[in-house]
Amino acid sequence: MNGKLIVFSAPSGSGKTTIVKHLLAQPELNLEFSVSCTTRALRGEEIHGKDYYFLSLESFKKHIKAEDFVEWEEVYRDNFYGTLKSEVERIWAMGKHVIFDIDVAGGLRIKKKFPNQTLAVFVKPPSVDELKRRLKERSTESEDKINMRIAKAHVELATAPQFDTIIKNYDLDVAKQEAYNLVKEFLNKP
Repeated sequence: MNGKLIVFSAPSGSGKTTIVKHLLAQPELNLEFSVSCTTRALRGEEIHGKDYYFLSLESFKKHIKAEDFVEWEEVYRDNFYGTLKSEVERIWAMGKHVIFDIDVAGGLRIKKKFPNQTLAVFVKPPSVDELKRRLKERSTESEDKINMRIAKAHVELATAPQFDTIIKNYDLDVAKQEAYNLVKEFLNKP
């Protein structure tokens, strides 16, 4: 079965992960989360194989060479993220649709690779100041890392028009409902 692909991309702190978790909790949508690979260190309560597949830099580069990825990117120096083809195939084999919580560049690559099967949604935060506040509230990263993410957010926000649709996350409940409606409508299309 070739299921559909639902991509949610946004700058860190926009609320995309919360929206994706909400959609995964709706059984009628028949979604399964695509677990990405990363070379970054495990954070807090994260679990290998659930939140990410945590790979060594060497292992990640072997997968690149073998062309095992649907998409991959070096997000920060020696900090790689990617989606294995086997992950998408695993989910389709279950008869489910794939949902991604993925960076902007990766999201656009998936859309380009599977243009008719993909709904690419950009989650826009209320403002960059609000993003910074949310990232600081998380207390998971240093001030330097937060500043790196904020600098990257400006670049990411400029890509929003390349997505199929933009959800403005000013009110989380409204954004969740909007996301649900968009995904349901897309999945019901032949």
